Amino acid sequence: MKKWLMICFGLAATAGLQAQDIRNNPTSNHGNKFEQLGTILPTANEYRTASGAPGPKYWQQRADYKISCELDEAKLELRGKETITYFNNSPDVLTYLWLQLDENEHDPNSNNNVFDESGMRPNMSVGELAGIDKKALLEGHGDKIDYIKDATGKALKYTINQTMMRIDLPVPLKPGQQYVLNIGWHYKIPNRMTLGGRGGYEFFPKDGNNVFTMAQWFPRLCVYSDFQGWQNHQFTGRGEFALVFGNYDVEMTVPADHVVGATGECQNYQAVLSPAQFARWQKVQTSKDVMEIVTLDEAKKAELAKASAKKTWKYKANMVRDFAWTSSRKFVWDALPTYVEGKKVMSMSYYPKEAYNLWRTYSTKVVAHTIKSYSKFSIPYPYPVAISVEASNGMEYPMICFNNGRCAEDGTYTEATKYSMIGVIVHEVGHNFFPMIVNSDERQWSWMDEGLNTFVQYLTEELFDNKYPSRRGPAWAIVDYMKLPKNQLEPIMTNSENIIQFGPNAYSKPATGLNILRETIMGRELFDFAFREYSRRWAFKHPTPADLFRTMEDASAVDLDWFWRGWFYSIDACDISLDSVLSFRINDKLGAPPSRPGNDTFYVAKPAVNAFEDISKIRNREDKSIVFETDRDTTLRDFYWYYARGMKNVDNSPIVRERTPGEAITAEDPAPFKDKWFYELRLSNKGGLVMPVIIEWTFADGSKEVDRIPAEIWRKNELQISKVFMKNKEVKAVLIDPMRETADINETNNRWPAVGAPSRFQLFKGGFRNRNAGAALPNPMQREIK
Repeated sequence: MKKWLMICFGLAATAGLQAQDIRNNPTSNHGNKFEQLGTILPTANEYRTASGAPGPKYWQQRADYKISCELDEAKLELRGKETITYFNNSPDVLTYLWLQLDENEHDPNSNNNVFDESGMRPNMSVGELAGIDKKALLEGHGDKIDYIKDATGKALKYTINQTMMRIDLPVPLKPGQQYVLNIGWHYKIPNRMTLGGRGGYEFFPKDGNNVFTMAQWFPRLCVYSDFQGWQNHQFTGRGEFALVFGNYDVEMTVPADHVVGATGECQNYQAVLSPAQFARWQKVQTSKDVMEIVTLDEAKKAELAKASAKKTWKYKANMVRDFAWTSSRKFVWDALPTYVEGKKVMSMSYYPKEAYNLWRTYSTKVVAHTIKSYSKFSIPYPYPVAISVEASNGMEYPMICFNNGRCAEDGTYTEATKYSMIGVIVHEVGHNFFPMIVNSDERQWSWMDEGLNTFVQYLTEELFDNKYPSRRGPAWAIVDYMKLPKNQLEPIMTNSENIIQFGPNAYSKPATGLNILRETIMGRELFDFAFREYSRRWAFKHPTPADLFRTMEDASAVDLDWFWRGWFYSIDACDISLDSVLSFRINDKLGAPPSRPGNDTFYVAKPAVNAFEDISKIRNREDKSIVFETDRDTTLRDFYWYYARGMKNVDNSPIVRERTPGEAITAEDPAPFKDKWFYELRLSNKGGLVMPVIIEWTFADGSKEVDRIPAEIWRKNELQISKVFMKNKEVKAVLIDPMRETADINETNNRWPAVGAPSRFQLFKGGFRNRNAGAALPNPMQREIK
C-alpha cells in the first residue's frame, strides 16, 4: 500500500478579482483576457492593413515653409513672416486649413490658464498667490497675427480659437492640388523659467545675458489624416503635438555676438563665424574627438561685451515635421563627427559656462552614443546633425533638443545631476526617432511618443554603462505605480489631457511593458526584429496604436492581444500569489533531511546603482558582442564611475536576515520514480493582470533552477491555477518572479516558505536608492577634491 503524506506550505488561496477592461463574462473565472482584440481595434482598410503596415493607398499631407524672423533681445520680442506651401495628397476636398498657434498657451484669455484645479494652504508663497490669477502675469503674451494672405497678396479670412487657427479657403483645395499662403506675426517672448512653456528665454542675472530656446514659435499646419481628419486638439501644455512633414528654409536675425543652433544645416557659417571659429568647424569634420568651435574663453568674453550689430543665420532642413532653434552669446559650442552605417552625423552641444565641466565631458559623446544605439534598435539615423542644448529644460525637436545639467559654482556636480543630465540627453535626442520620424499623434496618445522613446532610452542607458541607474524600464521599478488605488490610475490608452499620474502612465508603464515583452514574453530576437519592422514601416509616416500592436504580432508570430488588453487597455496589476506548495515524496528510504537554519547576507549597493540588478543588465553583460560605452571610451569614467564600483569609500557593511528553514516528506518508492520529488504549486491571480509565471527553485544542496510558464496557463481559469513539477532533488525554497520581471506588486506572497518582504527602511539599508535622491545630499565629489 502506497503511503502518501502531503504538507502544504504558504498562504490560503484567494479568488476575488475585479477586472478593469472590457470582459465578456465579468463574473466568471474564465473571462476574455485571452480573446482577440477584434473590434476594439479600428477596421483595417486600404490605407492601413490588418498586418499593421501602411496600405496600398496610404497618403499623408505635406507642408513646406520659408521663414524669416528677427529676435529683438532688448524688447524680448520675436517678429516673423512665413510662406507656407500646403500639398493636399488626400482623396478629400478641403475648404479650410487648421494651423497651430502654440504660443497662445500664454495668452491671458486662454482656457489653458483656468481649467486646472487649485486650492489654498495655510502657508502660501507670493509666487503661488500670483499664479492664482495668471492674467496679470501673462499680459501682452500670445501670438499676434499681422496678416494672412494668399500667393497674390489677397487677404484671407481666418478664425482663432484658443491655440488653433482656421483659415477659410476662397476656393476648395482639391486632391492633388497645393496652396500657398503668407503669414506675418509677432509675439512677446515669455520668461520660460517663471511662466513655463516649451519655448522662451532664461535670464542669467550674474552676467545680464539670456539663453533663448525658440520652440513652437511659428504658426504651422495641423495634421490632416485618414484616421481622424484634422487633428486640432487644443494645446494645453501637456499633450505635445502632431505635425506635417516638409522642407524648411529659415533665416534668423539675431545680435551679432550670438551663437545659433537649429534644426537642419547652416548654410552660411563662413559669414557668421569668426575666421578662427570657421577654421575649427572645418577641422572638426574629420576629428576623432570632441572639439570646441566656440571656446569657453570666447563665450566668457562675449558675455561681457554685448554687440549692438546683428547677423542673419540661414538654415535648411528637409523632411522634418518642425523647426526649433536656440540663440545666446553665452554658448560654448562643441562637436564630434559620428558615423551611422557609414553616414556622417555631426553630434553637437551648446551650453553656458555654468554647465561646462559636466557638458564638455559628456554631452556630445552622449548624443553620439544615443543616435548609434537608437539606430540599432529602430532605423538608421537619417539626418545630418543632432544637437543638445543646455537650457535647464527637457524638450525635443527635429535634430535639436533642450536639456538640463549644471555644475556647482566650484565646478563639481552631484551624481544625481550627472545621471539626470545623461538621461535627459538620451531621452530628448532619442525623440528624433519617436515621434520626429515615426510620427505618432502626441496630442492623442502621449505614450506612443514618450513610452516608446523611454523604452529605447532604457536600452541605450543600459549600453552606456552596465551599472547605469535606469529608473524607467525594468519591471520592478513600476511596482509602486501599479499598486496605487484604482482612482489614481487610468489605462495607458487614455488621452493625454485626462491622466492623473502622467509620468508613470505615459512614460514608465508603456516602456516597462515593452521591456517585459522583450525580456520575458517574446525574447530579444523576436522582439527586436518586430520593433525594427514597426520603425521601418512607419518612418516619416503617421502610425496609430493599432499599427504598432498589429506589426509586433505580424512580424513575430506571437499572439499578444492578451498583453495589449491587460497592460494597455486596463488598470489591472500583476499580483501572482503562491498560495501553497504540496510536496510529494515516493521514497521513504531517504528519511527526513535536517533543517537548514542559518542566515542570508545582503550588502549595500553602490551609490546610484539600482537596488536590484535587473535581467537586462545581466543579459547585456553576458552578451560578448556588447561593448559598453564607458569601456569603449574610458574618458567617460568620472569620479562617480569609480564610486559606483566601490573604489571611492563605500560603506559595504553586511545586513543579515534569518533564513526560514524548509521541510521534506518521505514515502514509499515505486519505480520508475525513485529519488524523484514532486511539487504541486497552487497560485492565484490577485491583481487581475495575466502574466507569465516564473519559478525559481532552490534545492537542498544550494543549487537553483528556473522554470518559465507562459501567461497562457491562465487562459482557462484567470483566477486560480495549479501546476505539478517533478524534480531530481529536494526543494528547500520556491520563489515566484525571482528576477522581478513581471512588475508583481506584492512580493510577500511570492515565497515558500513564506518570508516577509523588507520594509521601506530596510530596503534602503539593503541598497535601494532613488535616482534623484542624491540631489539634496552632500556632494562626494567635493569631498574627494578637498
